Amino acid sequence: MIYVKDHKQRDMFNPFAHLGTKRLALLETSWAHLFREKILHNLPAEKLFQFYDEFKGRKTKELYAMLGLVLIQQMEDCTDTDAIDNFALNLKWQYALNITDASDVASYVSPRTLWKVRDIVAKHGLQDVLFENITDALMKMFTLDPSKQRLDSIHIFSNMAHLGRIRIFVRTIRTFLTNLKRQHAKEYQALGDIILRYDKKSDGAFAVKPTESAKKLVELGDDCFYLVTRFKEHSVVGDMASYKQLVRMFTEQCIVEKDTNNASKVVLKASKDVSSGSLQNPSDPDAGYCGHKGKGYQMQVMETYSEDKSQPNLITHVKVEAANESDAYALLPALEDAGKRGLAPTELLADTLYGSDDNVEKAKELKITVIAPVMGAKENTIGLADFTFDEDDKIIACPEQQLPTKTKIGENGGATVYFDKAVCDRCHRQSECAVKREKKSCTISYDAKSLRLSRRRKQEKEVAFKEKYRYRSGIEGTMSDLDRMTGLKHLRVRGMPQVRLASVLKATGLNILRSVAFKNRLKRPKKTIQGSNSSLNDLFGVVKEHILQNMKYFKKIFGNFPDDFQTDDFMPQVA
Repeated sequence: MIYVKDHKQRDMFNPFAHLGTKRLALLETSWAHLFREKILHNLPAEKLFQFYDEFKGRKTKELYAMLGLVLIQQMEDCTDTDAIDNFALNLKWQYALNITDASDVASYVSPRTLWKVRDIVAKHGLQDVLFENITDALMKMFTLDPSKQRLDSIHIFSNMAHLGRIRIFVRTIRTFLTNLKRQHAKEYQALGDIILRYDKKSDGAFAVKPTESAKKLVELGDDCFYLVTRFKEHSVVGDMASYKQLVRMFTEQCIVEKDTNNASKVVLKASKDVSSGSLQNPSDPDAGYCGHKGKGYQMQVMETYSEDKSQPNLITHVKVEAANESDAYALLPALEDAGKRGLAPTELLADTLYGSDDNVEKAKELKITVIAPVMGAKENTIGLADFTFDEDDKIIACPEQQLPTKTKIGENGGATVYFDKAVCDRCHRQSECAVKREKKSCTISYDAKSLRLSRRRKQEKEVAFKEKYRYRSGIEGTMSDLDRMTGLKHLRVRGMPQVRLASVLKATGLNILRSVAFKNRLKRPKKTIQGSNSSLNDLFGVVKEHILQNMKYFKKIFGNFPDDFQTDDFMPQVA
C-alpha cells in the first residue's frame, strides 16, 4: 500500500520546538533546513507508485523520505549501515526528511528496504529526474543566470580490482567455470584437467615473471578458445552472462588464424591493438580504460559561474560514461540537455578537446559561444589570420601588403594563393611567415576550417580571451569538492546502473551543499567601516593618548617636533 505525506502542508505547531532556540538555529543554517523547505516536496515520489500496489499489502515507508534517504546517503558519502543509523538516530536527517514520529514505523528503515528503493532508482534512471527537479528548484530559488557556464570531466574509480592482462583472462575463465559448476554440473565435470588449472588453490601458477608473461598468455588464450568453441552450440550455456563475457574477452584479446595444416591457432593481439573499451574486469563489465587516468568511468560536469560571485556555482548537467569515451563528443549532448530544461548557456568555457572546430560551429548554430583553446601545433609568428582578406575570405594581401600573383580555388572550396618569390626573398620577415617557399613561387594553402582555427589561435593571444578563459579553472574546484565532500572519485559500487546513480546523486548533493553555503553567506553582516564610527574614534583616541605619553621617546628618534605640532593634525577624524 502506497504511503506518502504532503510535505507542502505546514504543521500548526513546530514538531521540533522542543529542541530549543539554539539547536533550532543550528538546524536552520544547515543543509537539513534547505532540504526540508525546498527539496523534499520536489522529489519525484510519484515515479515509485508503479512498483507498489495502491491498496493491497503492508503500507510502504513514506516514499518521499525513502528517496531523500537514497539522495542524502550519497551526498554524505555513507555506507548502508551508517545511512540506516542516521535515518533512525540522526536529528539532522530526521529534520531534513520531516520525520516527526518517534515510532519504529516512521523512524526506522531496514537494509532491504533501502536496497530495494535504490535498485528501483538505478534500474529506471530516476536519479536523472531527481537531479533535474532539485537543480531546477535551486536555480529558481536564486533566480540564477545560466548564461555563463563551464564544462569538464572527472574520472571515477568503481569498486573493482585493477587487473593486468593475465589476471583478466584468469578471472573471466574462473567466473565462467564457477557459474557452470552451479548451473550445469555435468558439463562442468566433463571438462577434465582445465578445472584444476583454474582452481583458486592453483592461483600461484599465474604469478609469472615478466619475461614469461607472453608464454602464459598464449596458454590462457588456448584455454579460452577451447571453452568458447566447446559450448558454442550449447544453447543454455550460451545464454549465460559469464559465457558471453568469456566470448567478449576472447574476441577483444585474441584472433584466430589458420596454420599450414589448416588448423586453428590462437594469436594474442598486441596491447596497443586492444580496444580501450575492452573488458577490464568481469565484476564490472561496463568500465572502460583511459590511458591518461586509468580504468573506470568518467562523468561530464557542466556548471554555472559568475565573475563577481553574486550567485552560487550550480551543476546544470551531468553524464556518466565509460572512461574510454572522448570528451570531444560530450559538448553537444551537454548543450542539448541543458537547452531542453531552459538552462543553455550563451557562453561556455571548456578544455581543448571540447573545442574542436565542428563543436564550435555547431554550438554557434545554437547561439552558444564556445571559448576553448585550439588543438594542434602552434602557427608561425605570422599565421594565416594575419593576412588581409576580403568579404569572401579570399587573401588580397600578405602582412607586408604584397599582393598575390594568382589564386587557385580547389574542388573542396580550399584555395592556394601564390606570391612573387623575388619579393618574398627580400622580405625581412620571411622566417616568421606561414608562406611555403618553393623553387619558383611562394604559396599558402587554406580552407574555411583552417582559417577559422587560425583566427581562434590569434584570439588566444589577446588579453580579452585570457580574461574570459581564466574562469575555466574554477571548475577544478568543483571536481575537488565532488571528491572531498561527496567521495565521487572512489565509489563503493560497480556496474553502470549503480555508478550512474551514485555519481548523479553526489552531484545533486553538491548543489545542495553549495546552495546552503551561499545562502548562509548572504545572511552574514558585511564587515564595513560604516556604522562603527564611534568605535573608530575611540581607537584613534587611544592612539593619540599613547603618542602624548611617549612624546620624549619620539623626540629622541625623530628629533624635535615643530612648535606648532598637534596630534590632531594627523589623526583621522570620522564624522
